[in-house]
Amino acid sequence: MRRTYTTTMPDRVGAFLGASRYIAEEGANITRVSYNKAIDMHLLFLEVDGTIQQLIRIEERLKEHGYLPESLQQGKVMMMEFKLRDVPGTVLPVLELIDSFHFNISYISSQENGGAYQYFKMGLFVEDSDSVSRFMREVSLLCQVKIIHYDRSEKNLDNTVFYLNFANTIAKKASLSEEDSRQLMVCANQIMQLLDERDRPPYKTFDYISRFAEQIYAHKGEQFEPRISSFTGRKGAKVTVIEPPTGCNLTAVEKDGQFLFVDSGFACYREELLQTLRKLIPGYDRMEKTAIISHGDVDHCGLLDFYDRVYMSEKCLQNFRWEAQGAPNYRERNPLHQPYVRISKLLSDYHGPELYRLRSVGGSLEEPTKPLVRIGDFSFASLRFEAYEGFGGHVAGEIVWIERNEGLVFTGDVLVNLKGFIRPQAEFNRLAPFLMTSVDTDAARAAEERLVLDGLLEKDGAWLIFGGHGAPIERPIG
Repeated sequence: MRRTYTTTMPDRVGAFLGASRYIAEEGANITRVSYNKAIDMHLLFLEVDGTIQQLIRIEERLKEHGYLPESLQQGKVMMMEFKLRDVPGTVLPVLELIDSFHFNISYISSQENGGAYQYFKMGLFVEDSDSVSRFMREVSLLCQVKIIHYDRSEKNLDNTVFYLNFANTIAKKASLSEEDSRQLMVCANQIMQLLDERDRPPYKTFDYISRFAEQIYAHKGEQFEPRISSFTGRKGAKVTVIEPPTGCNLTAVEKDGQFLFVDSGFACYREELLQTLRKLIPGYDRMEKTAIISHGDVDHCGLLDFYDRVYMSEKCLQNFRWEAQGAPNYRERNPLHQPYVRISKLLSDYHGPELYRLRSVGGSLEEPTKPLVRIGDFSFASLRFEAYEGFGGHVAGEIVWIERNEGLVFTGDVLVNLKGFIRPQAEFNRLAPFLMTSVDTDAARAAEERLVLDGLLEKDGAWLIFGGHGAPIERPIG
């Protein structure tokens, strides 16, 4: 392990040589010598690498020979690199924050490289690991920070360093802006704290977020291989389901030569889904496009700009009004779900839809008291959909769409066929329940909605039940 000693050099020739000899005789190694005039012109920091027993003996010998006065305490030097815009005054907020924490700068080096940023390397002498953790969380809101060296024996500090470096790695992989990178750091830390409070392993947070990003980007471009399946309703409606490896299904219903779409998928698969739709639907680019959506989650609504008109509940429309105003949506108003949703938005390149495309089929902004209440109807070609709004089991504003003539039901995430997942879907959909603590806003209400849904479907006809993820459930007559 490493320890930094705050030493006072005795006023004699060869004093530093003497201290170095004591350290060498104990078999330890000096890894850095730092001069800190902010404390005193005669003080030096000696960072030493050795075993605990070696460091204890070194401390005793340095005290014996007057190198460690009783009034000085041991501390640690953290080496950090701050990425700052190359404009006058950008370093001042960082220096002011350092001063507010009463850290001393033992080393500072900066150079510009002809680009838009400068990289400041600083060594901060500190005595309290907890204060360093708080400092790094606060400074990450000012600029991107990289930890060059720290004492890994400090568990609390190690957690903080890990999430900062982790977030920087993910941000680079996802080509995030500097501001988005900082948001990712904050959200990663929020999830870690939420899970830590529930005695869940904090490091699992980083593993799951990393896997979330890796699985999204592993299926981009030529690696985008959705499962595509076709079904026929009772009266001849043709339903084509596109199941991306991650995110929700995108479904096309053809009736009377017209196409109605259900949900849209992650925004990061824009080009991949466009190419898929163009192959499946002749004249796709030229047609007027109408869609219905099940709810406002990011993976269902990332590409609503594909459509000219999109129908939803009034509460779901309010969800998007809030986003357009820069306010948190329904999911983000839940503290347990907020960081995951914001990470999903960042990594999937989500941007809220233009409001002029959106239409309400009914409902209100009042808190619902019953599961799956009929709020309106929607007609398209010869299709007649009944719209049933849930009472927030999965998320506020959710709708189940039922077309009785064709025997079609679109449930969104109120009911999902878990057994019908392809392998990438199954792997990806295991991540959200951990990172959000639950994908449902209210699990008891979600269970009640599923029971009520079953009662809405007549038993004397075949049904095709399309969930938001996975293969549909085919329920035969009786």
